[in-house]
Amino acid sequence: MRQKILQCLGATLCLSLVSAPLLAQSNTAAIKNYPDKPIKLVIPYPPGGATDVIGRIMAQELSKTLNQQVIPDNRAGDSGNIGADMVAKSPPDGYTLLMGALTSHAINANLDKDKIKYNLEKDFTPVAIVGVVPLVFVVNPSVPVKNMKEFIAYAKANPGKLTFASSGAGAPQRLAMEMFRYQLGLDLLHVPYKGSGPAMTDLVGGQVLTMSETVPAALQFIQAGQLRPLAVTTAKRISQLPDVPTVTEATGLPNFDVVSMFGIEAPANTPKAIVDKLSADIKLILQRPDVQERMLAAGVYVNYLSPADSTKRIQRELSMWSKVVKDANIKAD
Repeated sequence: MRQKILQCLGATLCLSLVSAPLLAQSNTAAIKNYPDKPIKLVIPYPPGGATDVIGRIMAQELSKTLNQQVIPDNRAGDSGNIGADMVAKSPPDGYTLLMGALTSHAINANLDKDKIKYNLEKDFTPVAIVGVVPLVFVVNPSVPVKNMKEFIAYAKANPGKLTFASSGAGAPQRLAMEMFRYQLGLDLLHVPYKGSGPAMTDLVGGQVLTMSETVPAALQFIQAGQLRPLAVTTAKRISQLPDVPTVTEATGLPNFDVVSMFGIEAPANTPKAIVDKLSADIKLILQRPDVQERMLAAGVYVNYLSPADSTKRIQRELSMWSKVVKDANIKAD
């Protein structure tokens, strides 16, 4: 019996010694020729939104850099979960990638964890964070406040009377306001909409009174005097609204830093060399002034992070929103 066991162990060791170099050679060959066919960049939202705009810029520029077509593929539905699930279940060969709205995916992972069929940490390999879209707190001018301190005082004096809109129950816009509301002990009434467009229409019209919205969606109304900005949600002031203070400046709340973050992900177990190649190419693309200008025109601030740093940032998002959802008792519906 002992001899048979030793023979089996020897055979297993030999097989491992033989197969390991063959696997390495196979991976090397695949990486050497990568990419030798078109790459699909899945955008899990409809055309026209921030994720779509960023995805199309990245697809166009990567096509030039890789000398291979990168095809944007809109797979919208279920708050981005349909497209994300499709990529999670795709072969890990570098030919199917996700243009992720990673803040939204991290929120979904906490709000809809019983419904989502993929795991944001386990089923993906981060390639790069490419940019962020800041949010801004705005009010309808009918609200008698000029700054954030006055807003807080007004909300505390009128509990339950201030309505705040969001572009969806699990949208970053909603969660930013929920986090703000919870930390300051404010009683605000949430009114969810199916998208930023209808929410902004009613906010400008006065049917709802306040909102945390992406800067690109709110900027034209701020410039026209139809909405009053109170604070941006970033750690530092932003170039598009240089006179608007941060939440931390305006309220004293420490470390309030909420953005809508976007990045490219590959299915889990995609070869590291392919991930590193894509990430290095993306880094070079994002360093170009013309690309930065095109991104900023869409309201996106370029913010490249490596695969390792992207992994840490996604983990931080998951942890932050888990705490917000739990502490504020937020429900998906």
